[in-house]
Amino acid sequence: MTLTNHDVAELRDHAKAIRRLVIEAITHAGTGHAGSSLSMIEILVLLYFRHLKIDPERPHWDDRDRFILSKGHGAPGLYATLAHAGYFPIAEMMTLRGFGSRLQGHPNAAALVGIDASTGSLGQGLSIAAGLAHGLRLQGKVSRVVCVLGDGEMQEGQNWEAFMVGSALKLGNLLAIVDRNRLQNDGPTESIVPIDSLVAKAEAFGWHSCEVDGHNFQALDGAIAAARLRPDRPSLIVAQTVKGKGVSFMEDQVKWHHHPLSQEERRIALIDIEMAHGL
Repeated sequence: MTLTNHDVAELRDHAKAIRRLVIEAITHAGTGHAGSSLSMIEILVLLYFRHLKIDPERPHWDDRDRFILSKGHGAPGLYATLAHAGYFPIAEMMTLRGFGSRLQGHPNAAALVGIDASTGSLGQGLSIAAGLAHGLRLQGKVSRVVCVLGDGEMQEGQNWEAFMVGSALKLGNLLAIVDRNRLQNDGPTESIVPIDSLVAKAEAFGWHSCEVDGHNFQALDGAIAAARLRPDRPSLIVAQTVKGKGVSFMEDQVKWHHHPLSQEERRIALIDIEMAHGL
């Protein structure tokens, strides 16, 4: 079903609240990947508030969909989404990266409800997702597995092994979404190891693939819905995004892959998020 204007307005409200929570938590912690979190917020909002079959009251529900954040350094964005969705108290976000906190620097499935796989070693998430998707199908379940990857980690060879396996097993219950913000820790992806033409590459591996604006709810929603109509093969969405989206001084700046915020930067960031149009 196509998103209505009311649907989009609600999704934008979720996105703003989650972005604010990311900024507050990272500022309080004095550490964290703000830019990497903010670029994927629309993706997470659509998944958790529209597409994933989940229940925060039953986080271990056997028939739930599974979500894997392969780009584990974007954990603040995932944590903020989980908290906003009701998996744990929002106040707990202020423990981010603290000693003894469940909200570690990378997602830890043994520590926090709502995390389906521990990630952080880049390039491994899609392999885990393919294994989960295959296992669920062997059990006769209709649950789906969604994996969000960073574009820099597409330089890791293990991803392409997972692409081959996903195609060979015809894992129509597997969806991969690449957060294509074009910046990684050391600079622009294309100046390090070029990874353009991801759609054509994935299609050559036998995947259903498309490219959309990763901050456009309508476009993303349509792409995710279209993936459900391909039960014969896995799907890839290349989501074109902006690093640090929603905060003027962070957008497209590699510095904000991982950098602490001052109180003044926090103040400006929160104003930017509140005033941003189209978010």
